[in-house]
Amino acid sequence: MGTRTCASRERSVEYLAERMFFELEKQGDRYSLSRKLGRFTPEHDLTLAEVEEILELWKLRGPHGG
Repeated sequence: MGTRTCASRERSVEYLAERMFFELEKQGDRYSLSRKLGRFTPEHDLTLAEVEEILELWKLRGPHGG
């Protein structure tokens, strides 16, 4: 099993963020993540790995985030 490229990981994160009503913004090699609805404190200056971790956690918790 090969490692995924950064571009592939970014596409996956963008897709997952959109499906879960998050807005993802890229600033250089860092990201900001905010939720379009519901309660979620926006996160700033995240790495791609941190964004992946947050979104995977929300995916496991379900649409309500808890």
